Amino acid sequence: MADSAGIQQGSPAIGAAGLVPAAPGAGGTEGSGAAGGSARIAVKKAQLRSSPRPKKLEKLGVYSSCKAEGACKCNGWKSQNPPPTPPRTDQQSNTVNLQEPCRSCSHTLGDHVTHLENVSEEEVNRLLGIVLDVEYLYTCVHKEEDADTKQVYFSLFKLLRKSILQMGKPTLEAQESPPFEKPSIEQGVNNFVQYKFSHLPSKERQTIMELAKMFLNQINYWQLETPSQRRQRVPTDDAAGYKANYTRWLCYCNVPQFCDSLPRYETTQIFGRTLLRSVFTVMRKQLLEQARQEKDKLPPEKRTLILTHFPKFLSMLEEEVYSHSSPIWSQDFLAGASGGQIPIHTVISAPPVARPLYYSTSPVSVDPTTCGSVSPARKTVLESIPVGEKRKPTEPLPHEETKRPRAVGDIPLELINEVMATITDPAAIPETSLLSAHSARDEAARLEERRGVIEFHVIGNSLNQKPNKRILMWLVGLQNVFSHQLPRMPKEYITRLVFDPKHKTLSLIKDGRVIGGICFRMFPSQGFTEIVFCAVTSNEQVKGYGTHLMNHLKEYHIKHEILNFLTYADEYAIGYFKKQGFSKDIKVPKAKYVGYIKDYEGATLMGCELNPSIPYTEFSVIIKKQKEIIKKLIERKQAAIRKVYPGLSCFKEGVRQIPIESIPGIRTSLTVFTVYGIYFIFSLLDGANSGIILSTGETGWKPVGKGKELKDPDQLYSTLKTILQHVKSHPNAWPFMEPVKKTEAPGYYQVIRFPMDLKTMSERLKSRYYTTRKLFMADMQRIFTNCREYNPPESEYYKCANLLEKFFYTKIKEAGLIEK
Repeated sequence: MADSAGIQQGSPAIGAAGLVPAAPGAGGTEGSGAAGGSARIAVKKAQLRSSPRPKKLEKLGVYSSCKAEGACKCNGWKSQNPPPTPPRTDQQSNTVNLQEPCRSCSHTLGDHVTHLENVSEEEVNRLLGIVLDVEYLYTCVHKEEDADTKQVYFSLFKLLRKSILQMGKPTLEAQESPPFEKPSIEQGVNNFVQYKFSHLPSKERQTIMELAKMFLNQINYWQLETPSQRRQRVPTDDAAGYKANYTRWLCYCNVPQFCDSLPRYETTQIFGRTLLRSVFTVMRKQLLEQARQEKDKLPPEKRTLILTHFPKFLSMLEEEVYSHSSPIWSQDFLAGASGGQIPIHTVISAPPVARPLYYSTSPVSVDPTTCGSVSPARKTVLESIPVGEKRKPTEPLPHEETKRPRAVGDIPLELINEVMATITDPAAIPETSLLSAHSARDEAARLEERRGVIEFHVIGNSLNQKPNKRILMWLVGLQNVFSHQLPRMPKEYITRLVFDPKHKTLSLIKDGRVIGGICFRMFPSQGFTEIVFCAVTSNEQVKGYGTHLMNHLKEYHIKHEILNFLTYADEYAIGYFKKQGFSKDIKVPKAKYVGYIKDYEGATLMGCELNPSIPYTEFSVIIKKQKEIIKKLIERKQAAIRKVYPGLSCFKEGVRQIPIESIPGIRTSLTVFTVYGIYFIFSLLDGANSGIILSTGETGWKPVGKGKELKDPDQLYSTLKTILQHVKSHPNAWPFMEPVKKTEAPGYYQVIRFPMDLKTMSERLKSRYYTTRKLFMADMQRIFTNCREYNPPESEYYKCANLLEKFFYTKIKEAGLIEK
């Protein structure tokens, strides 16, 4: 604990040699000889434990009381010929004589070790480890100059000495046992990361986690200044409180690093804000000064992290450490309240061994047995860790191959990178019709979350812990939302499930109040989760909250390794669940869920299988960027093969009709390629046009499947009339029954040049206009194409067109007009 040249007391080494803990009584706070001392102790223990049993008994006899008759008071055997100091290995004898008398009581060595005759080799080796720890502490006591530290060393020396005599395990007798303060330093730093940085993108958030781990690692191996040194530096400080923490730190953290017979704890796990406040200012100053001095030794990839980001991180943390109103030290902090109703979800865990400051890059550890809130107070999801820390990117997925084989048609990576360099921020990319229904659905909610307008928390009731007022208020709010939005569900039933400790609820909080949530129950042993209630209050709907809620729930379950959802959906909820990836095709074996989930009369059982490789909360951003990549690739392809054909002249020569496939530039030539493993279809319309083909070509035309052409006009009329009646009777046909009125859709006829509707088709059918099936199908297809051209994809009309089109082609196939 003495001062060392060059670095003030308490400063760890940050240089190329790495951070090294200082040994008790080593005299140097940089760890000069400390690591070597610890290693030497381990080597000595290994050598001694590999010695012959008589040699072991000789060593233990020195610390064993005499068992000879006559109540001998000798407390340890002493050799008649003591070895020189320091002992020389080349002069030591390997022969041990159990009949050699003790220099103190004259009884033999055997009389001192009779109690060890029937003791197992494992127990003897354990006692030998304590013996070497006793000898090490004895040296520390004599070398230590600080009175407080010496007293602790001597107390531990006597404790271990007593353990050898009684053949027991050393147990520290204290009024308090670890942890000494809650929340711990580790939990406080976890809360700090959640509170301040959870809104950041994944890459930046990972950098913050790395900085936090560095900081925790430093504290775990930081050498505290002695109470006397602190009194000289800070005379007005709470000397008694610091001395108590210093004593605890020596007994539970520092000395056990070298004396492994004592139980060891991490400093960050058993101490809290009080100890951190006492060391933070000095520690921050010395760490930054040391980093500046060692900057030339830092690896280039870590230089910015240490010299730029770490100082900012420490400055922000310092504000929270010394602030009297910081929420991160509250027991009720939702990002991981220790002892509250939400169990701790460890975002950061300090490494178990010392490392150089700039090499703390191992993946962030997550405790899979605990669950935490999805996002902290006034911030967004990290868990997002989250629910979040995101899932560890460094861990391969169970189903993932080591290297995906390249598919035929893959775009060269060089071209992809070149295109990526031309793409702007995805948030600034304008929306287009391509996939915009999916990519934009939760965009508004995601932006609100980043701005801190909304929050997500996984909460639940508990019968074993002290009630948390805020959580109870949120549970009551969820009960009200579910009761109001699900009027057919009994309120008593909703209340019972929301407050059931076996159920959890992912709650959506806006301005401090609950506006929505998903209540669920996890069945880890069965491999699925049942979604019980899902609702957003009526005045907050159509904002993407429902999709964003479900995406967070998916992320939460992927981290907890549950990859299947089951739910019973009523007729009003089926559409929502379909959008979220649910279907009636249940992947979970029936034997797994029968008897576990609640059955609802009149509801449809739906399931969803999660893909752990998909980052659901960022999925729409990825789709948007992929869309922009495809657009850029198409533009490049267009520029390379652009070709213009002359107009058709055959009609001037008296030709009334030609096959549509014969029109130059209309026949599609398809090229399939992949970007990031997603398959796309590239259409080269003979060079005249190009685009992405989903269900129809860029021209709005797609070839009709081959089928039989009914030559009998009456049979054709009857078949088409039946099909048209089925279409008009479909529940999604209501928008297309009559021509669009100009008053209802201003500008419609400026956009749609060739309108069509079911009433007009009925009149044409009655007048025998449809002499071929192709004419009938073309008019019907025009209805759907016009609708999709005028209306946005998220509109009800657009969805009706898709559903009715699918139904129409089903009926056409059933009638045999096209091949199935």
